[in-house]
Amino acid sequence: MKNLLRPGACSAAALALLCSAAQAEMSAEDLAKLAQNPVGNLVSVPFQNNTNFNYGPLSGTQNILNIQPVIPFEVNKDWNLITRTIMPVMWQPELLPGQGSSFGLGDIQLSAFLSPSSPGPGGLIWGAGAILQMPTNTNDTLGNKNWGLGPTAVVLKLEKGNPWVYGVLVNNVWSLSSDKQGGRYNNFLMQPFLNYNFPGGLYLTSSPIVTANWEAASDQRWTVPLGGGIGKIFHLGKLPINTQIGAYYNVVHPDDGANWQLRAQVQFMFPK
Repeated sequence: MKNLLRPGACSAAALALLCSAAQAEMSAEDLAKLAQNPVGNLVSVPFQNNTNFNYGPLSGTQNILNIQPVIPFEVNKDWNLITRTIMPVMWQPELLPGQGSSFGLGDIQLSAFLSPSSPGPGGLIWGAGAILQMPTNTNDTLGNKNWGLGPTAVVLKLEKGNPWVYGVLVNNVWSLSSDKQGGRYNNFLMQPFLNYNFPGGLYLTSSPIVTANWEAASDQRWTVPLGGGIGKIFHLGKLPINTQIGAYYNVVHPDDGANWQLRAQVQFMFPK
C-alpha cells in the first residue's frame, strides 16, 4: 500500500507532535510562574484593564486598557534582551465642568531589559535596562508631548518546587525637554509583586503599583495602593491564557487621584 503522506507532511506532523509534547511537559503551575516573571523568556500579549474610581476633581471614573506585548530576543547563549511595550488606551472622565470626557491613546512606554538566560543561585533572576516614553497621546488630557527616558530594573526569586514568586520592578522617567504640551516631568514607579501558586495553575497575587511625581508638592506626590487578587491559567485549545482579577485601595494619593482601582488581565502566552 502506498504511503499517502508526503515527506514534508510527515516532517510537519512530527514537529507538531514535538511541540505538543514540549507544552504538555510544562504544568499549569509552571506556566503561572512563567507568567509572573517580567523577564521570562517567552512571547506574551497581556491585556490589562485598570478602572480607577473617584478620579479627578469631579470624582469621575477613569479607565485604562494597557496592551503590553512582551518579546524576548536572544543576544547569545548567556544573555536575553526582553522588550516590554505598554500601549495605554484611555477613557478620561471630565476634569472640568463642560470640558467633556476624552478617549484615545496615551503615551507609549517601551522597556528593554538585559537579563541572564539562566537563573542565579537560589532561583534569583534579574534584568536591567532603559525605558523610553513616547508622546503618542491623541488628546492633550491623555499625556505629555515631551519625550522621556530613564533606567529600569527588576529582580525576583523563582525556585522550582517553591510555590512563592516574589520580587520588584522599578523605573524612573525624566522628560528630555520641557517646552511642549504638559511641560517637564519626573516620574517614579515601583511595583513589588508577591504570588503564591497552587497546583493546577491557580494562584494568589499582590502587585500594587506605587508611583511618585517628583515635580509635585510633597503632600501631592505619592500614590500607594494596597490590595491583591487571584489568578488562574486556562487553555484555549493548546494556547495557555493567564487570567487575573484584583482590587487595590490607595491608602495615599493626591487630592485628585483615584481612591481605589479594579484590575483585570488576560494574557496570551506563547511559550517556547
